[in-house]
Amino acid sequence: MLGKIHLAAKKGTVKVMRIKPSELEAQGYTLLDALNHTELAPFVRKYLNQYTRTAVFYYAVNVLFFAWAVFSMFQARGAGWDDRIVHFCYGFALAFCLVPLHEFLHVLAYRSQGARHTSYGADWRKLIFMAIADQFVANRKEFRVIGLTPFVVISMLMIGLVLAAAPLWRITAAGVLFAHTAMCSGDFGLLSYFEYYKHRDVVTYDDPANGISYFYAKST
Repeated sequence: MLGKIHLAAKKGTVKVMRIKPSELEAQGYTLLDALNHTELAPFVRKYLNQYTRTAVFYYAVNVLFFAWAVFSMFQARGAGWDDRIVHFCYGFALAFCLVPLHEFLHVLAYRSQGARHTSYGADWRKLIFMAIADQFVANRKEFRVIGLTPFVVISMLMIGLVLAAAPLWRITAAGVLFAHTAMCSGDFGLLSYFEYYKHRDVVTYDDPANGISYFYAKST
């Protein structure tokens, strides 16, 4: 896999050097896609509609968490349906409040993989938010960690709250769990892209100055 391929000996140690975007073509990679950040939504939809394990998992887990939320509503005996629906709506509102945490977890994941220049981006008209690593070349394995970290961390937290909370607040936690998972469509769409081209050894990097993410693949 690409990303950490240069080795340099110094004082008896081996230092791992990351590849730079300017070195990709020399390493046998060609441009596969250039994704303008304003066009993220149609790009994500396209690859969530491909038959990949990632896309299947995304839709399946959404159905599962929605069913769990509905089940939690029926479990809240003694509460009126107005209260149950209100608490479910609380979950959607709180899911939006988790957006900063979600993107911060992406940044932490980027840094865990070696990125040093990270930032945040947003398209407020389309309610699209993103974490960006400037000129950081990530391979499929690294991007899997980057893409899944917020989903895993927040889902585990919410599952714990669903299991531990009082009946009405269990509905709220289940609502957060479902809404946040649905909002992870961008992450899963990009992961589905990597899986769709898994035979091409795809890598990606962000160019925040121009608002573009580039995807390169091994020449065939």
